[in-house]
Amino acid sequence: MLAFSKVLCAILLAGHASAAPAANSSAVSSVASLSLTSEAVGAAPSSTANSASALASGTSSALPASETVAFASDDPNDILWSQNSTTNPQPIRESLGAKILGPQNIPVALQNPDLLAPPTTDSGNIQNAKWPLALSHNRLQTGGWARQQNVDVMPIATSMAGVNMRLEAGAIRELHWHKTAEWAYVLKGSVQVTSINSDGQNYLATANTGDLWYFPPGIPHSLQATNDDPDGAEFLLVFDDGAFSEDSTFLLTDWLAHVPKEVLAKNFKASISAFDHIPGEQLYIFPSAPPPADSKYIVSDPQGQVPNPFVFHLSQVNATKLDGGSVKVVDSTTFTVSTAIAVAEVTVEPGAMRELHWHPTQDEWTYYLEGTGRVTLFGAESNARTFNYQPGDIGYVPASFGHYVENAGNTTLRFLEIFNTDRYQDISLNQWLALTPPEMVKAHLDLDDATIALLSKTKYTVVAGSPSSA
Repeated sequence: MLAFSKVLCAILLAGHASAAPAANSSAVSSVASLSLTSEAVGAAPSSTANSASALASGTSSALPASETVAFASDDPNDILWSQNSTTNPQPIRESLGAKILGPQNIPVALQNPDLLAPPTTDSGNIQNAKWPLALSHNRLQTGGWARQQNVDVMPIATSMAGVNMRLEAGAIRELHWHKTAEWAYVLKGSVQVTSINSDGQNYLATANTGDLWYFPPGIPHSLQATNDDPDGAEFLLVFDDGAFSEDSTFLLTDWLAHVPKEVLAKNFKASISAFDHIPGEQLYIFPSAPPPADSKYIVSDPQGQVPNPFVFHLSQVNATKLDGGSVKVVDSTTFTVSTAIAVAEVTVEPGAMRELHWHPTQDEWTYYLEGTGRVTLFGAESNARTFNYQPGDIGYVPASFGHYVENAGNTTLRFLEIFNTDRYQDISLNQWLALTPPEMVKAHLDLDDATIALLSKTKYTVVAGSPSSA
């Protein structure tokens, strides 16, 4: 009876197999499970079982991409026009899109070709990651101006905010302090800064074009444009809080205008009349005579000088030359006091690009100084969006978002990568793949040996354009 039962089961299984459609991966899995079960009860192992064992042991190579998902498209995705084009920009790419029938802002469309006619590789949704400072409201003062970017105008930028400030020669950004750290890059001219720390040690120095300064949270300071440049100075300020507002600064004159003069007299051991001419409201920015040289202006201090300078002369640092550009990196390992902000000043030559990479734990706040750039952000789950940048634009890349920065013009692209961290970090896609076993890379991307050999075990950071994209 037992033998008859086995024969009957075999006949039924054979009949089911002959009626079934061609095997797919699920069917193979089912047959493999059946064969392994037969082996467990003593049946002779079949060729299917041997194949399943090989797959289970990991000795078989992965299925080619064509057997899992379709190959990536070869659709052309070049930039369709530039801000200097004379064309009438339209939202059309190959067979996709259609002409605009209503009105459009042509200058804005020319500056943002990848928003109007995005590459076909864009997908899903990424928050807006571009803010031109030209769109920021400007606060005009006697002696200068200031405009800002924060989450109010760029919601994606949650960890940093920026201010662009201009001072005429001699003009002063009044004595003040912030709840956040303040980091600065001098765009043009020279700025003399003064400060003290909580130990009563003072500091005075001048930052020139391309130099930095940094003040930790709560450290009071002043900024004054020298007359080294007859036009004064302009600089970029970055704060380690996306909700920062320049209008929320703690100002000396604003504070004293709201303290009873009796209290002021008691605090400074002076007469009330000594404060008859203090401003009745904040000065913020105001004109003054240009300051003397640093050596003639510093106040002697019985506590001594600040041990870690608040100014870093980045302009005097030699850039590291790269394949297609250059880079200077400054963080707390070289600018000791700068524990909340790190920066890379990057140049990318025409045809080159800042390589595909990401930053593991910190968002990137980018400021474009020269040239035109193209950036695609990859935010996981098939979300990707491409943006175009011009000088004076701010970009933003959330932590771990994959991205590149391509020179989209015919002049040098120069920009600042700024991070809310004490140490600069990035991970290169090229280096990662080069330092991963080749068979693992081939299993994912189906690359041939010649392409695998091109992978670099050291970071390019910037990579020159290929002679051919074929």
